[in-house]
Amino acid sequence: MSTDYQQAREDLGVRLRELRLTAPEGRLTGTQLAERLGPGWSKVKVSMLENGRQTATADDLRAWADGTGHPDAYSELLARLRGFESHIRSWRRQLSAGHKSVQDAAAAEHKRTRVLTIWESCLVPGLLQIPDYARHVLTRHADLMQLPPPRRDTEDAVRARIQRQERLYQAGRQHRVMMWEGALRSLICPPSVLAAQLHHLASAIGLDTVELGIVPFTASLKIFPGNSFWVYDERLVIVEDWHAELWIDDAVSVATYLRVWDTLRESAVYGADAHNLINAARRALTAR
Repeated sequence: MSTDYQQAREDLGVRLRELRLTAPEGRLTGTQLAERLGPGWSKVKVSMLENGRQTATADDLRAWADGTGHPDAYSELLARLRGFESHIRSWRRQLSAGHKSVQDAAAAEHKRTRVLTIWESCLVPGLLQIPDYARHVLTRHADLMQLPPPRRDTEDAVRARIQRQERLYQAGRQHRVMMWEGALRSLICPPSVLAAQLHHLASAIGLDTVELGIVPFTASLKIFPGNSFWVYDERLVIVEDWHAELWIDDAVSVATYLRVWDTLRESAVYGADAHNLINAARRALTAR
């Protein structure tokens, strides 16, 4: 959990405590408030919420506002919750409408971005994926998230992902793409699909809108290759984790991710050297 997220949760807790202590009929203890709010509430839960150790739900905030005699405070509390909760977008919640909606959200950010900076540690980035490779990636993710068939829109998501790639060829845009050599060798798909994907990846080297770098296994590293992240200009970072996407937009954090990218770049190779790594990965597939 990010420091900013935790700080926002603690700030909300301070506000909740203020409401409890300024109840119109007199200050309430945590036990009194829990008893007033009924089943599902306890002194421990009240303390957890006030100390920023538990994230409130919208229902919790409604009950709190009413129980402390401040029903008009609900809209303010909800706005606070939405303000910091929106930065952590759980996969379960995002995928309630399928994978295509996730692609559409990323496409909207891409559309308004001039410089897109990407680090990928284990997969070829979506902007450089071929349909078969994307299909396997999305299917494996749907399996992990246990998406039922009605919410599996894999083909729509694949089309949306490939359509985004049109922006690779638009003048005035810059795509600074860098990946770990492991991304060239991860068999998230059959070897034949990965071979085709690597051939397509090699074709991106030389595009004037794409700067493609690869950090070799043998490179000396100044920082360990961590989670994948995408930086949109200097205003937003999207970090992928197993449970969620983190949307980070405070200037200090964005600058940190750009600094991480710049540090990793010192270990990357480009041009002919990148071609050689891709070709080596392809040869390894044919030797299997």
